[in-house]
Amino acid sequence: MYAVIESGGKQHKIEEGEYLSVDLLSDEPGKKITFDNVLLYVDDKNVEIGQPYLSNVKVTAEVKDIVKSEKLSILRFRRRKHSMRKVGHRARYSQVEIKSIKLESK
Repeated sequence: MYAVIESGGKQHKIEEGEYLSVDLLSDEPGKKITFDNVLLYVDDKNVEIGQPYLSNVKVTAEVKDIVKSEKLSILRFRRRKHSMRKVGHRARYSQVEIKSIKLESK
C-alpha cells in the first residue's frame, strides 16, 4: 500500500514506516502531524485518484528531527570587472516518519 501526498508544493510517494524529508514544518520534533493533501491511494484491491485531493484518506506521521541539507556555494562573477561574490545556502528540512495511511469509509 502506498500514497502520494503534497507537502511544501512538492509531491512525495510514501509507504508506512518510511522516513521522508519535507520542507521545514512549524512543528517540533516528537509531534504527530496529519497530511490531508493526499493525491493518490493504492492498495491491493483498489486505486483512488483525487481531483485534486482525496477527502477520505488520512496520512499520519511523526516529526523526528530538523536537519540541514548540504551547503550550496553560489558564486557570482563578473569577468574583467574584478568583481566576485560568494554566497552559501543550507536549506532546512523536517524529517518525518510515516506512521499510518488510512482509508476511511465514505
